[in-house]
Amino acid sequence: MALQGPEELGEQVEEPEELDDQDASSISPAEEITLPPGPGGDEEPGRTLLLPWDRFSTWLHCICVVGFDLELGQAVEMTQTECDLVDVFFQKTSICYLSFPDSNSGCLGDTQFCFRFRQGSNRKSSLSCFLETTDRDAPPCLKREQGHYYGYVYFRQVRDKSLKRGYFQKSLVLISKLPYVTFFHSLLKIMAPEYFEKQEPCLEAACNDIDRWPTPHPGRILTLPIMGVVIKVRIPTCYDKPGTSQLVQSSDSLVSIVLPTIHEVDLFRCFYPVFFHIQMLWELVLLGEALVVMAPSPAESSDTVLALASCISPLRYSSDFRPYFTIHDSEFKEYTTRTQAPPSVILGVTNPFFAKTLQHWPHIIRIGDMKQAGEMAKQMKVKKLKNLKTLDSKPGVYTAYKPYLNKDEEIIKQLQKGVQQKRPSAAQNAILRRYFLELTQSFIIPLERYVASLMPLQKSISPWKSPPQLRPFIQQDFMKTLEKAGPQLTSRLKGDWIGLYRHFLKSPNFDGWFRNRRREMMQKLEALHLEALCEEDLQQRIEKHTEVESVDLVLKLKDKLVQAEKDQLPVRPGTLTKLKSHIDAVILALPEDLQGILHKPSTP
Repeated sequence: MALQGPEELGEQVEEPEELDDQDASSISPAEEITLPPGPGGDEEPGRTLLLPWDRFSTWLHCICVVGFDLELGQAVEMTQTECDLVDVFFQKTSICYLSFPDSNSGCLGDTQFCFRFRQGSNRKSSLSCFLETTDRDAPPCLKREQGHYYGYVYFRQVRDKSLKRGYFQKSLVLISKLPYVTFFHSLLKIMAPEYFEKQEPCLEAACNDIDRWPTPHPGRILTLPIMGVVIKVRIPTCYDKPGTSQLVQSSDSLVSIVLPTIHEVDLFRCFYPVFFHIQMLWELVLLGEALVVMAPSPAESSDTVLALASCISPLRYSSDFRPYFTIHDSEFKEYTTRTQAPPSVILGVTNPFFAKTLQHWPHIIRIGDMKQAGEMAKQMKVKKLKNLKTLDSKPGVYTAYKPYLNKDEEIIKQLQKGVQQKRPSAAQNAILRRYFLELTQSFIIPLERYVASLMPLQKSISPWKSPPQLRPFIQQDFMKTLEKAGPQLTSRLKGDWIGLYRHFLKSPNFDGWFRNRRREMMQKLEALHLEALCEEDLQQRIEKHTEVESVDLVLKLKDKLVQAEKDQLPVRPGTLTKLKSHIDAVILALPEDLQGILHKPSTP
């Protein structure tokens, strides 16, 4: 008899590093909520006790106000919620510089953009288990960041003769692990103008509003009141059909804003300056190539980087990306060194200094001011890198890269026709998003089909043997499948698909995708093994074994139960409850002294 837990199937899944602990001192009594059903549909009511600031922490890590000090330069003036993040010097410095546009950007008025930076502390939150539960149904691109934070910025710069500098300059910044770009930008449009007018008391009120919000659980339609305004949103799930959105309808007169998406940027607007090269850019992102976007402002820089990272959806972009990157960033030296090849990262920059510093990078996208959708973009050839001397160089794509696939003229003609006919920007965006989705799906389906074939047959699963192992991914075997079941079945594009796959299999995006698929398949094997065990007559089996063997069986079953709950295995509803009853029945068949010992809960 060889019962084994998931740890014997291979590598373990690293638990995501979640939000740091919040200071809950001097606060009102706790509030108890009931979580959704646990793994396998088993009800686990009241498992989590949420304290004040805990609900806030499921949405945001903290809120910062960054101003300009004549002696210190950019400085954090205040934060809402006490947290370790701004107490770490280099992170505090990064936030300060990332929250302001470069001086050359000339951003007058109000500007919104976002940035992303590494998490410095590895501390886990007391909310970790709860957050993992709410996160498990999220699509890959919307899961909480494990090692990074997002900063969502609303920057205001206006003339003010009463100030020595002559300008009022301040940023309101939301720090979060959630990649809900559209949602947080919409939230800032409500909060920031109010804050700049009424200052700190209004920010405290906003934080209290957020701390009353329901948690961002995928699949739910949420009504979120904030500063007298009500936002209605739906958090997508991994079960949604790719390329579709379940529109949130609202007949409620109290709802002020209905957001059709929480995270999608306008792809057509972002790619418009270089849309003759969209297919090549898709290849570069798919392959995890080092890319830098040189833009005139942080808003255009961050939007373009986010558009690039999302153009391979539903595949998750697994490398690093920085929507807005400055020379003060803690990774500046790491990312600009010439002693080694540029890393797999997409950088968005606005400082002219980068034109020289990143001249050795293989792929550079230079964009000018983003045109209105009604203006026709000019046909631009791919330019040689040696022609890029300064940030003032002409807009275009500077690279020596030769695409694997033939250029798709149809999508270019379709988008150009839309511009000529003044097709609404939303429609142009939908066309481009659908094009990228179908291209990515055509590419990934053969991989999905091959990886599914690595799964052992269900009939090979025996309850009294260790779960069978997944067969290894063999590149040559996969390549052989492409002849009859390759992307040509779903895509009209011709070209060197084989070469594209060979390159992709060496990329971080393949590594991230395969790790995730392998983990899912291993968990499915464990789930099937657990379900097979539950169908066995354990009472009859223990009658044929000694007392020691029966105790050993109980201990192993309890370990499997703990591991199943921890890994949230995809078992049939009621499976875990059935397993618990099996364990209890086996224990009751043992002597009373052993029953007392074995009824003690297992230690995870």
